[in-house]
Amino acid sequence: MVSQHGILLATHIISSSYGEQCSKVCDCLLRRGTLTLAQIIRFTELRKESVVNCLRVLFNQNCVQPFSTQREGAYDEAPKNDEAPKSVTQYIALFDNIIHKSRARKFIQIVSEELGSDCLNIFQGLIQHGRLSLNRIIERNEQTTGESDVIVVKESFNRLLNFRFIERCPNPEPFLAPPSDDKPSANKRGARKGKTEEVQTVEQSVLEAAASMESLRFLEYIDSASEEKIEERHARVTLGKKRKKEAMVLDEDLMGAGEKKEVVWRVNYEEFVRRLRDKTFISYVKTRLNDDASIVLSAILELSKYTTVRQKAEESANLSVNAIYDEVIKKDGGIGMDFDRIRASLAQLGCTRSSADGETYSIDLKGITEKAKNEEVESVVLKRYGREACRIFKLLSKAGRLLETDKISDDTFVEKKDTLKTLFKLWKDDFLDMEKVSVNGSKHAILLWRVNKQPLFEKIRDEMYHAALNVRLRIVHEQEQAKEVLQLPREKLVGELEKKYKRFFRIVVILESSAINLDDIILLFHSY
Repeated sequence: MVSQHGILLATHIISSSYGEQCSKVCDCLLRRGTLTLAQIIRFTELRKESVVNCLRVLFNQNCVQPFSTQREGAYDEAPKNDEAPKSVTQYIALFDNIIHKSRARKFIQIVSEELGSDCLNIFQGLIQHGRLSLNRIIERNEQTTGESDVIVVKESFNRLLNFRFIERCPNPEPFLAPPSDDKPSANKRGARKGKTEEVQTVEQSVLEAAASMESLRFLEYIDSASEEKIEERHARVTLGKKRKKEAMVLDEDLMGAGEKKEVVWRVNYEEFVRRLRDKTFISYVKTRLNDDASIVLSAILELSKYTTVRQKAEESANLSVNAIYDEVIKKDGGIGMDFDRIRASLAQLGCTRSSADGETYSIDLKGITEKAKNEEVESVVLKRYGREACRIFKLLSKAGRLLETDKISDDTFVEKKDTLKTLFKLWKDDFLDMEKVSVNGSKHAILLWRVNKQPLFEKIRDEMYHAALNVRLRIVHEQEQAKEVLQLPREKLVGELEKKYKRFFRIVVILESSAINLDDIILLFHSY
């Protein structure tokens, strides 16, 4: 579930870029979950034409994903002869993709640094328009840059594909098969393995059903007949019963896809999130450990980039020490490192060593994420409650279990009265859990305390959404206040007008810097 402030932030992003009506449709989907067109019209109280236009805009911007499923109550009804199964189109808001809209500058900077201006213009077109065919990319590039050489544009396009900065758009309306009674649930499978596995959400199921095959996802040229055969076979394997084509015509028209057969492309957010994550991890290790460890981690992440691209990857690929060495010496500062220094850094990083296939190592990415989250929460506690509270919180966080008040007081060297006061403050603000335990029927209960990390991380993430929304609203307010000054030519800005102009840009620079820092924390608590 998306938190309240997360929804408010997402709808503000949509409102700023695509207008109030799109924001209203987005808000409705985020709050109510998957809805049909008729339900969206009823809940938003907008005209059908307006809702259809909003859905088309949000779909083209990759913020909404339509999918078809069997009508409720029709799961056991088999279609007669060649009759299409009874189905309905539903829509789901893609919260992550909406938030990614606010990260356009970060993504543009990465492309600019790695590929240069020719690729950047194509990429900016996809950021702006959401989805484009190669022909439309070529046309737009000619209009914006005057570049009429199709071969040059295609070379730049291919470079973006090779770096996986862009990808083929997923299925515009996948069919989501109803759950099968004979298929074991995630919990049952987890029980046999001795651990509990997460149940897949509707959004995850829809995205999985819509996703292109990896062999097609970054492939530009392919024979159309062969492509249809590949996708047909992929659909039969992964999606189960396929919806009749005739039943999909109306929904394709709604999404503006009924008339075209061209392959369309979009920004590959997964790759950018991976790169931002890797950069964060390397910076964290460099600060907490040393340069050698950060170089070795950088090499491991580079070698594992295709296996850790998925959101919240828990560990790297299993890599031989020779492969790590070969990658390390390519890095800045890595040329002088020998095997002993590399092994010492691997030990510092807590890499798991395996001798089954020679000397191989893998690193616990989830562990790095947890440490970074813990330190971020500790900094929040330090700023809000002071050093003693931070010591108490650190003790409980590292313990990972219930501790009684006296032990906390003794281990942190804080007076029991002050310890109790601090613990109640932290508990009241949902930073700690408390349990009361009676001993031998005594009237006086012992208070036990602990840090419950998952709810706490969600609380911090929601606070970051709230702060990010406030910063965006403040920027809008400052722009409104300076509207008169911003509309004037630069040469007319003298005296008081020049002071107002400089004040505006000074404030906006500070606010935008704060927005970037807040987004880094949001990525840590939500995406890594």
